[in-house]
Amino acid sequence: MSEKTADYDSPWKEALEVYFEPFLRLCFPEAHAGIDWERGVEFLDKELQQIIREAESGRRYVDKLVKVWRRDGEEAWVLIHVEVQAQKDEGFPARMYRYHYRIYDRYGRQVVSLGVLADVSAKWRPNRFEYALWGCRLSLQSPVIKLRDLKTERLEADPNPFAVVVLAHLQALATRRKPEDRYRWKLRLVKSLYERGFTRQQILDLFRFIDWLLVLPVELEEGFREELARYEEEGNMPYVTSIERMAIERGRQEGLEEGLGQGLVARAREDVIEVLRLRFPQAPAELFEQLQSITDEGALRDLLRAAVTADSLEAFRATLEGSRSPGGES
Repeated sequence: MSEKTADYDSPWKEALEVYFEPFLRLCFPEAHAGIDWERGVEFLDKELQQIIREAESGRRYVDKLVKVWRRDGEEAWVLIHVEVQAQKDEGFPARMYRYHYRIYDRYGRQVVSLGVLADVSAKWRPNRFEYALWGCRLSLQSPVIKLRDLKTERLEADPNPFAVVVLAHLQALATRRKPEDRYRWKLRLVKSLYERGFTRQQILDLFRFIDWLLVLPVELEEGFREELARYEEEGNMPYVTSIERMAIERGRQEGLEEGLGQGLVARAREDVIEVLRLRFPQAPAELFEQLQSITDEGALRDLLRAAVTADSLEAFRATLEGSRSPGGES
């Protein structure tokens, strides 16, 4: 897999950047309490990418390196390492250590490494990397949060906007191959954006995340739009039109059909890759390389739906082969 293929925008990365403070408040309250939020934060994406290139030669992960100020006035560096995947990864503790050490080595400042486990396993909870030999011992213990431990009732009652991000992720996992359940949850989550009293921009940002994760079959998506329009009309809420425009800008629907440029085609391809990484962590690099040859906008839209609804990686491959065969692309 080329480096270019690995560099793609993740909705999780966007959610962390937009809602970094609510994220820590919900998931890591001790870290949140130690930060002087009035002094702001700085995201060091370019610096982190250099560290990743030095530490990793294979798959990239969803990471954030954030510069913050402590309440006691000292500067601190925080590594937020988020894995948005449905299966455990035995290499997670060692990778957290490598990143932690390289950040400390580069900046010479204290580092706080935080892990978010977004998989479905109840037992996999790695929070320590260590080894010892002949009296020499090395150990790194990192706070981690297991998203599946956060109860639905608590998340739905929590006014924290990041609670919606977690709910959308958990329901994306829970409603695999259950389109009717996914339809109900998508409608429930989007309606809750209005009911929670979020601002207009928060509604648009969170809708974007929900819409990306909870992709529906065509017929159910049409029903979802109609039901949401009725809900908007009854409540005199003016945001759906903006949400529709946002979907166009994302290149998911009308934007792809209108051919708004190669940038949207690339974004649509990245969406397919991200869903595959979430659902099928074992997907080989060659599969992503094959996706680079798909330039038809409609085909990429179909592949995104297939990535969400396919029962297996083999089923998705069949759809992909159909897209690449003669006559498969328009």
